[in-house]
Amino acid sequence: MSRIGKMPIQIPDKVEVNCVGKNIKAKGPLGELSVQIPESIDFDYKDNIITFSRHSDEKKVRALHGLSRALTNNIVQGVLNGFAKTLKIEGVGYKVELKGNGLLFSLGYSHQIYFLPPEGIQFEVPSQNTINVKGIDKQQVGAVAAKIRMLRPPEPYKGKGVRYDGEHIVRKEGKKASK
Repeated sequence: MSRIGKMPIQIPDKVEVNCVGKNIKAKGPLGELSVQIPESIDFDYKDNIITFSRHSDEKKVRALHGLSRALTNNIVQGVLNGFAKTLKIEGVGYKVELKGNGLLFSLGYSHQIYFLPPEGIQFEVPSQNTINVKGIDKQQVGAVAAKIRMLRPPEPYKGKGVRYDGEHIVRKEGKKASK
C-alpha cells in the first residue's frame, strides 16, 4: 500500500468539499480549486475525511494512488492557506521592483525585463533583491517561480543571478595565476 496514498485527508471547518463523479472541488476563504481523480483510484468522503483506495497493484496504479491523495491535499491546503515561494537576487546592480501588478527586473542585460503574473498569482517585493510569489495553486506558484529563476539562473563562479531562498549553489574555482 502507498504510504502517502493511504493517509486520510482531514478537511478543515473553513473548507467546503464537493464530490461529483471523479471530480473533487474545494472551496475556501482564498478561492476555489478542483482536481480530477483517475478511473483506477476510488475515494470515500464522509465525516470531513477523504480516504483513497486503488483497484490493483500495478505499478502505474500504485503511483496514481499517492499522486491523487497529494493533489487533493494540495487543493485543500491551497484554498485554506495558499502557497508561497521566495526568490533572492544576487549581483551588483541586479534588482527588482513592483510596477503595476508585474515585476520590472534589472539583471545585467542591456534592457530591463517586465514580467506579468498569470491569473491567480500575486507578487510581493519586500526589498529590491527579494521576491515573494503567492497563490492558491501549488503547481502554478512553482512554475512561475521557475520562470522567474530562468531569467538569470545563478552562475557557479560568483553566484550572481536569481535563486530560490535557501538554495545552495555549488561554486567552482576560478582560474589560477601561474608561478
